[in-house]
Amino acid sequence: MAKIRLTRLFSFEMAHALNGYDGACRNIHGHSYKLQVTVIGTPLEATEHPKNGMVMDFGNLKKLVYHAILDELDHALLLPDTSNPELVETLQKLHHKLVLTPYQPTCENMLLDFKTRLQNQMPLHVELHSIKLWETQNSFAEWYAADQV
Repeated sequence: MAKIRLTRLFSFEMAHALNGYDGACRNIHGHSYKLQVTVIGTPLEATEHPKNGMVMDFGNLKKLVYHAILDELDHALLLPDTSNPELVETLQKLHHKLVLTPYQPTCENMLLDFKTRLQNQMPLHVELHSIKLWETQNSFAEWYAADQV
């Protein structure tokens, strides 16, 4: 049977700052992100199974993305773990939803992080085909499994 791609679009709010950047994004600022996740697989052929004909239940894909990414990052502030310790301590004392990353939280690096998180959660019969992360309405980064060597 032919392989089919399923795609689900997610929206979330998140802030970040880029340490050492030479532009305005060095300041803490937020975005309304969109994340597009596409998986690929073969539809289930089992007439007695409730998921017959599905590559993956869209509800299960939603749960997977929320568990792997959005529960932690929606309405959070992402900062590199090399950020000013006084700032980090202050934000933690004020109980802000702060996530420290081992990388500079650019759209590209976040996308690679999300790719790894999703691949670690994929069911065996489904593969991650691509993901796209919009940082603004006009700017996005994307990753395709086919581009990997």
